[in-house]
Amino acid sequence: MPKVSILTSLYNTNPMHLRQCIESILAQTFTDFEFLILNDSPANTEIENIVKSYDDKRIKYFKNDQNIGISASRNKLVHMATGQYLAIFDHDDIAMPDRIAREVAYLDSHPDVGVVSGGLHCFGTSESICMNPEFDIDIKIYLTECCSIAHTACMIRKSVLVDNNIEYEPEYSPAEDYRLWARLMRCTRFYNIQDVLVKYRWHENNTTNTRWPEMQRAHMAIQAQICNEFPAYRSVYENVYRTTYVKLFGIIPLLKKHGNKVWLFNVIPLLKFKAV
Repeated sequence: MPKVSILTSLYNTNPMHLRQCIESILAQTFTDFEFLILNDSPANTEIENIVKSYDDKRIKYFKNDQNIGISASRNKLVHMATGQYLAIFDHDDIAMPDRIAREVAYLDSHPDVGVVSGGLHCFGTSESICMNPEFDIDIKIYLTECCSIAHTACMIRKSVLVDNNIEYEPEYSPAEDYRLWARLMRCTRFYNIQDVLVKYRWHENNTTNTRWPEMQRAHMAIQAQICNEFPAYRSVYENVYRTTYVKLFGIIPLLKKHGNKVWLFNVIPLLKFKAV
């Protein structure tokens, strides 16, 4: 059996993006993997032909009889995977050559960690570097506010999902990854490698753009559940990490508060508050 199962679900993927996605996986420095590709747009024969054009035995191609959605497709991939570690990878992104090797090395040397991810180089219609908190405690504190683990760059210890009977939940789509982390918070530890592991393609057809209202509703529901279950983490976020502003006439920045520090006009330190 391979050490790693790389899981990618397709849905009417741009052909050029799909080729770049596949080729970035086949170019990985770590080679002991199976690459499971599930087509959730079965009528799209073009992307099927693209996948089948690659003569690499590590690629295992499947297609659904009908569209079942991203969460159900992810669960299907997890159940088919035979690897010890599951590397999630979106169909239009590009993996850095050492992504899999670095994540495997980390999980091998840290058996208490069930999820490892890393930074993103966002490119396309906008460009930026996205780096989430490094250590478990900070990741969990930030999970009370936002999704602080890059899903497309993550690797999950399969046993953590199986032993705790955790899978993706369609009712929380398209924020199913945030819900997954919420459920895993009590089960395992997280870690974010502080380097870019994946080039994340930003374009008008991103789920964030096309399903924004649904994502916001799901996000708020998940966030409320996390805050209710982990009030101590939320308290730390509110008192240490949250930045708030007071504006004069609602326009002119007057005060900025970050944790227990306050600045006048964003630059002049005034005083510190002690959290009670």
